[in-house]
Amino acid sequence: MRLTTRTNLALRTLMFCAVNRDTLVRKHDAAQAVNASENHLAQVINKLAQDGFIVTLRGRHGGFHLARDPGSISVGAVFRAFESGLPFIECFSDNNTCPLKAHCAMRPHLARAVEAFYSALDELYLSELVACNVGLKALLSIEGPRLPATCRPQLFEEPVAGIAPEVVA
Repeated sequence: MRLTTRTNLALRTLMFCAVNRDTLVRKHDAAQAVNASENHLAQVINKLAQDGFIVTLRGRHGGFHLARDPGSISVGAVFRAFESGLPFIECFSDNNTCPLKAHCAMRPHLARAVEAFYSALDELYLSELVACNVGLKALLSIEGPRLPATCRPQLFEEPVAGIAPEVVA
């Protein structure tokens, strides 16, 4: 199994945001820190924002920051957001042209293996990747404009069933 570059960059970008938790980070700084082109990273940032992992602020003094606490961002959720639309193998695709598809017993085993992969990552949170990681902090820390208190993400105490926690602005 091989992850896409977009998934890799998404996780790097989230770690960058987590290390710089109280800072409004800019695409240029993130691209430099995670070794990516700004154009490629822009696509990743857009997807992260659409899926509610980050909040983006447009304009000259814009940037982005985590939408919620790093302890609530599962690595499995990030990987699913970026990888689940891509079939792991042809038999998972709507356009399956494999001549063995009617008689192959491998598909359910592969499906179980892929789900086990994601399930293992569901138990890993962004906060665990950055907490007490001095080396990572040394690599990713920047000095930038601090988020005003009103922009810092805060979660509701108890989320309403079926509704994702919202950012309090």
